[in-house]
Order: sequence, then structure tokens, then C-alpha cells
Amino acid sequence: MKASEYAGYDATGLAALIRAGEVSAAEVHDAARAAIEAVDETLNAVVSGPWDAPLAYDSAGTFAGVPFALKDFAIHAAGVPTYFGSRLAGAGVVFPHDTALMTRFRAAGLATVASTTTPEFAFNGNTEPVAHGSTRNPWDPTRCAGGSSGGSAALVAARALPIAHATDGGGSIRIPASANGLVGLKPSRGRVSPGPDESEPLSGLGVEFGLTRSVRDCAALLDAVSGPVPGDKYVVRDPVRPYVEELNREPGRLRIAIHTESWADGPVDEEVVAAVTAVGAALEGLGHRVVPDSPVFDWEQFVDANLPVWSVSLAEGIDALAAAFGTAPGPDNLEATTLACAEYGRRVTATQLGAALAVFNQVSRSVGSFFTEYDLLLTPTLSAPPQLLGELDANDASLTPAQWIQKLLGACAFTPLFNATGGPAISLPLGWTRSGLPIGVQLAAPMCDEGTLIAVASQLETAMLWADRMPGVNAGGY
Repeated sequence: MKASEYAGYDATGLAALIRAGEVSAAEVHDAARAAIEAVDETLNAVVSGPWDAPLAYDSAGTFAGVPFALKDFAIHAAGVPTYFGSRLAGAGVVFPHDTALMTRFRAAGLATVASTTTPEFAFNGNTEPVAHGSTRNPWDPTRCAGGSSGGSAALVAARALPIAHATDGGGSIRIPASANGLVGLKPSRGRVSPGPDESEPLSGLGVEFGLTRSVRDCAALLDAVSGPVPGDKYVVRDPVRPYVEELNREPGRLRIAIHTESWADGPVDEEVVAAVTAVGAALEGLGHRVVPDSPVFDWEQFVDANLPVWSVSLAEGIDALAAAFGTAPGPDNLEATTLACAEYGRRVTATQLGAALAVFNQVSRSVGSFFTEYDLLLTPTLSAPPQLLGELDANDASLTPAQWIQKLLGACAFTPLFNATGGPAISLPLGWTRSGLPIGVQLAAPMCDEGTLIAVASQLETAMLWADRMPGVNAGGY
């Protein structure tokens, strides 16, 4: 299989070829290795791999034999080192077991061939850790790939992989989806199990899923990995029908709110506003009712609540890793803002953490009431096209923990709201700048309504095609 052929298929397409015997899984894996090697010298998106042979997978799974990669954070596969994007992890942490999601990835037939870059402890909207260097955007290598799932996004966008693992605690699936021109769904809290090592990542803010180039891959992956495992803290209601049956389903005339002003009161790029406005017009053309409106909440209070939640989680993870390695956390093995936030997190009291979670509850109630009036909310994913490298520097020692979280959330003001509410949100590559950079457009839905998101995303994928767009750095030689 030639690289140009391999790069033209999404995961569903590759799986169909393998299943039909038109190409062997081994040929596809060879193509994937060559593709990753062809782009990674420019992108710097790989932590480990591509390996000579993929990790074990079920040859009867939906995506049997399809090349796949794991983000170097949260998930782990038995025997495969995890570095968390940090020098603190040294030679890596090797777990003796799979996480529940890894087990389901294997059962889905995904053939893991590499692990991908993340910022240190996934605590940045760019992927530029000191430990591994800057991951670059395949549409313009002077720009960032977003974060914290930047390595996965860069490889999928560059056609080196059709699909890859990702996590989202404040937008870390949707931010790199926007920056790289991909489909990025953050599922509802509890839709994908975080077990067995976690019960409530980031006090409920964090979820795991993946990044894809097509809506059909997104739907099929969600069918493959969703659902609880024994002992999960949250068990959410099942979907009305399999997610793949939402593809091309007529969802009826929906009530859709549209909002293009940043909740952080910062500027929104005019090309971003134009892209969202165009999507609103397309939705009206599809028969939906689109009206300007927004949930109401206190942005500054919301940012203040994120600081203790993120910092406590960071301190917990760093202290566990340091204890395991017998290493003292410090400036030689942690970036400046990571260290400062971890030190802050150790000082947070139980009542302070409880007060922060109470703010999230207030926000969730307000947004929940908003969604009794609307089926969906349409916004930008990011306020601007992909940033230049270095604009979100996590190793800036001049920033206090409060300043870092304010800067970080200000750069991605449209995404973290839905981590707090737990509801699903998806970024779609529906806009492009005059210079050819991707612009993501976000749709959010009430809790557990991924089905409506996928149905509408499928409508938009047909009405506003993006599959033929290819970044300058790509594995197919286009």
C-alpha cells in the first residue's frame, strides 16, 4: 500500500479494505510507520514509536488493523512507558495493566503503533513541553498544534494516522481539533470509563476519547468505547440508538443558539466570527432555527474555581510520581508554572476545593436551564486561528498560578465551560482563514445528547465538505 493511498482513507475506510482482503493489516501497518516517519521530523509529534509491530488487538473489532496512537497521558497500556510529557517521569512509568479504555481500544481492533506528545501533565493549550520540545502544526509549522492532545492531532491531520487517542479537561480534544482541522468530540462525563485507576479525573472535568478526520469515525469510535465498567462513579443513560445510526439521520427542526463573543471579554478574530456566522446560516438552510443567545455565568468566578481544581489534581499526580521515583519535584524536572501550581495545590484546603466545586454546580445549573430552551449552542472553538509557537509558555517563571490559569483559559474561553457542566461538545473543521489555516466551530448539547451532535455534524459534513483539504505537511506527498 502506497503512502498516497493510505493517507486518503479514514479509519472506517481502512477497516473496510482490510476486512475485504484488498490489503493486509501488515501492509497498512508498514504504510503507517512510513507515514509517521515521513512527517514527524517536521511535526515532532511522537514520544515513542512507530513500533515494529502494533500492540495486540482484536482482529474481529470494528476498526480491526487500523493504525492508532495513544496520547502520553491518562491512558496506559500494559508494559508501555508513560511519560506524562514531563522530565519528572524519567525513563517512564510502566503499568502492569491496561486502563478500561485501552482494553476497549484493543477490542475495537485499533492497532496501536506509537505514543504522542502532550504538554507537561496535559496542563497547557499548546503542546510544547520542555521534555520533548514543540509539536508543530502541519498546516503551518511556525504555529502550534494546540493542546493538550497536540501530538495526536498533528499526526491525524497530517494523514500519518486516521485516528488517535485524546483527552479533554478544558478543551484538550477540541482545541487541537480546531487548530488542525479535525473532528474533536468531548463526550459527556461518564460516557467513557476512566477506570480502573481514576474515578473522577480533575474532579469531573476530565474525559477521554479520540480525534478523527470524519464524523463517521467519531460515531463508530464512540459506539466502540462508551459505557461503564464495574465500579465507575458515574453511569449515564444509554444512547437512544447506536451513534452510527445518527449519521445522516434527520434530527428535525432544532432550536440552536449562536454566540460569537468571548466569555472572557477578549477579542474574537473577525475570520472566526465569519466562520461561525456562515455555519449558522448553513444550519438555517438545513431547516433549523438559529438565534443569538448565550448561557449566563460569571467568567472571573469560573476561572478562579478552575485554579484550585486543576492545581490539586496536578499536585496529587506530581507527588505520586515523585514518590514512585524517589525524586524531589523542582525546577530541574518540572516547568515553572507546573511547579508553581503544584505548590499552590498542596496549600488548597478542603473547604476551598469545595467552594470551587460549588461554583461549577452553579454554572452547570445555569447552563442546564439554558438547554431547556435550546437543543444546541453554536460558538467558535477558539477565538483565533492557531497561535504561533511559544505564545503559551508553561515555563514562564514570571507567572503566578492565578495568572497562568487566567492566561490559559483566556486563550480557550469557549471550551472549558462544558468540562464543568459535563455535557458533550464537538469541534468541526468548518472554517478557514484567507491564508489557509483551519478554524474550528463548536457545537454543544445537553448532557448525554451526543446523538444530536453527531446527527447535526453529519449534516454539516455533507453541506460544508472538508475532507478534500490537505495540510502542507502530509504523509501522502500531496
